[in-house]
Amino acid sequence: MGGVISWLFGHGEVHENPVLAELERRAQEQQQAIDAAAAEQAKAEEARRMAEDAARQSDEQRAKFEEESRRQEEGRLRAEEARRRAEDEYQRADADRRAAEDQRKRAEDDARRAGEERTKAEAEARKAQDEQQKADTARQEADKRAADARTAREKAEKELRDGIQPIVIPTLAQFRETKLRLQYREGLFHFAIAGNSGSGKSSLINAFRGLRSKDSGAAAVGVVETTSVIARYPDSNPANPFVWYDVPGAGTLSIPDWQYFTDQGLYIFDCIIVLFDNRFTVTDVAILRNCAQFQIPTYIVRSKSKQHIQNVAEDMADEPDAEDLERARELYVRETRASVARNLEAAKLPAQRVYLVDKESLVRVMKMKSKPDKPPRGLLDEMELLQDLFGEARRRRVVEAEVESQAAESVASQAIRGALGSIFRLS
Repeated sequence: MGGVISWLFGHGEVHENPVLAELERRAQEQQQAIDAAAAEQAKAEEARRMAEDAARQSDEQRAKFEEESRRQEEGRLRAEEARRRAEDEYQRADADRRAAEDQRKRAEDDARRAGEERTKAEAEARKAQDEQQKADTARQEADKRAADARTAREKAEKELRDGIQPIVIPTLAQFRETKLRLQYREGLFHFAIAGNSGSGKSSLINAFRGLRSKDSGAAAVGVVETTSVIARYPDSNPANPFVWYDVPGAGTLSIPDWQYFTDQGLYIFDCIIVLFDNRFTVTDVAILRNCAQFQIPTYIVRSKSKQHIQNVAEDMADEPDAEDLERARELYVRETRASVARNLEAAKLPAQRVYLVDKESLVRVMKMKSKPDKPPRGLLDEMELLQDLFGEARRRRVVEAEVESQAAESVASQAIRGALGSIFRLS
């Protein structure tokens, strides 16, 4: 890096984007929770099958017991008959009496074995009943989880009908697809400029890259926006680890403006510049709200400021002089800041600075070779915007000293984890 970037941005190793890392970890936890729920359902189904097998075995044991009881009763009757024959024919041989006694003993053995089988069958029946109760409990818990999920879905649908805008968390698949689609690269800073067609996005992207519209590699200007696809522009200086993105407005899309943030993948950017020309849109507000939830820095910028000041001055006088231009500048700054404050308050968003810039002034600053002793004449907020933009990016992701970086990373990580944790709890 060189020139103005060197003193605005400095040097250092670029860390992984903590927002993306946390989102990816959360998405993985979400996928693991889904897999765990499926495993629990499979275990409940296996318990139910085992309970059915146990019940079937219990029925077989009961039938066996009944058959054994029937045989026992037959043996008892035979023993009784033998005893009667022994009593009636006592004087017939001792051998017959001993045979009858042996038969009685066998009958008793059969009865004992039958009793043991009955006890075993009853124990198996109790075990089968316990397994059935466990299966019933598992099924009831699964039914409850399904009912809770249905209740949550109905609540979300009701909130949508009532106009409550949800926070849409990207899935792990969406997260990976977005990084691939927008050509996200580790070690680079990804800056997005969002705004409706005609707000001056292409000119501002060129200015940030130190280019004018006629320069080679400049984004085309004055072209009517007809697509919702995000355009990617590398920095004009290969030594600068920056990539710039043109995010189209969502004013003509059929999806809700809050869904546009996730569908377009705006959560991967290091910061988002919300650019407007004359007025805020619902999409601008939605981007600011979602960025606040995801801890993504935003910068509200009004473009074409010198032209607006000239228009205000011409409304004051037919041929405005330097004094008229100064009064027009003060009025323009005051009214723009008041308008942005009203829009933020109406959207229930915290107060935020608005930067008033002109593309030509921004190009001049970006082309400076070294830090000036004092700001060049004719600037509005161009210098402050660059200092805040690059300073925040550097603070969040650049390492200068090991101890300092660990402390800064710890503070930033805790803040981001806290914010993202609240999002996942609310979602």
